[in-house]
Amino acid sequence: MELELPFRKIIHVDMDAFFASVEQLDNPDLRGKPVAVGGGGDRGVVSAASYEARKFGVRSAMSNVLAKQKCPHIIFVKGNYARYKEISYQIRDIFYHYTDLVEPLSLDEAYLDVTQNKVGNPSAGLIAKEIRQRIFDEIGLTASAGISINKFIAKVASDINKPNGQKTINPEEVLEFLEELPIHKFYGIGKVTASKMYNLGIFTGKDLKQKSLEEMIELFGKSGAHYFKIVRGIHNSEVKPNRERKSLGAERTFRENISSEIYMLDKLNDIADELEKRMMNSKTKGKTVTLKIKYSDFTQQTRSKTIDTFIQKKADFFPLVKELLYQEKLKNSVRLLGISFANLDTVKKEPFWVQLKLEF
Repeated sequence: MELELPFRKIIHVDMDAFFASVEQLDNPDLRGKPVAVGGGGDRGVVSAASYEARKFGVRSAMSNVLAKQKCPHIIFVKGNYARYKEISYQIRDIFYHYTDLVEPLSLDEAYLDVTQNKVGNPSAGLIAKEIRQRIFDEIGLTASAGISINKFIAKVASDINKPNGQKTINPEEVLEFLEELPIHKFYGIGKVTASKMYNLGIFTGKDLKQKSLEEMIELFGKSGAHYFKIVRGIHNSEVKPNRERKSLGAERTFRENISSEIYMLDKLNDIADELEKRMMNSKTKGKTVTLKIKYSDFTQQTRSKTIDTFIQKKADFFPLVKELLYQEKLKNSVRLLGISFANLDTVKKEPFWVQLKLEF
């Protein structure tokens, strides 16, 4: 199976340690120091870590306790998500100078299709370099980029020369690059799948390529067909600038576990206030309300109710939240609660889930 023509020119831009870098940008005293975003309480987790902290092995999703063990002098700061969003939109404005085909994946990364671009530059690599320079000059942050013929390879490439670097995988280099790529570096292959592949003697793209389509499907189901294609450089997903917003919500993690349903209602009342503001600001309404519950043992449960009309006001949806809370007995004490809307009246908008300021 050969690479398909014609090739697109795709850039994946990934901001370097974005949340932590914004904190260091806004507070010069933090620059050059190990910083973790997410609050410093023992029950919290690291949302983002600066590169100074990463040198000690601190990573996102790591418990604060372990982060402190690895880096005793680490500095914890609470996240300012409104500020991160503000900076993210400034960065996107730079992207739109070059192309309208911009697909944000999150606040800190996006795909750009520059096959046909607004500046008439045939070199995707030069465009990526110019974008990164503008982000640095105009905002003060560094970004890394990957450039190649499709989204998958561009995504993988953006991680190669991090931080503050870029990597281009030209069309004629794609197959060799994928054959030499360690299997755990394939975007979308997580630890569990990688471990299964290791047990099958699959350590690199070249090893993966030895498996037939039938074998891959038998071993990995539908994902097997995907792996079969990507290792051959085939990934036809287009950059989608108008991604449909599928849900909108807010959640909160608590300093201490909650076991009283009355106290939970009080917390849900605050979450509902924030969600109503966001529904109003985004001019969004929904039909399905979901209550998210994460227990102290980290198991998670969702309870949903769908109605016939679109709503956005707290007065309309909070009674549903109360109904969902009392729908069945709680399994354990609770560490997180969230409310979200689905079945929205919006189309072709970005997915949007907001993490409220955490209580640690």
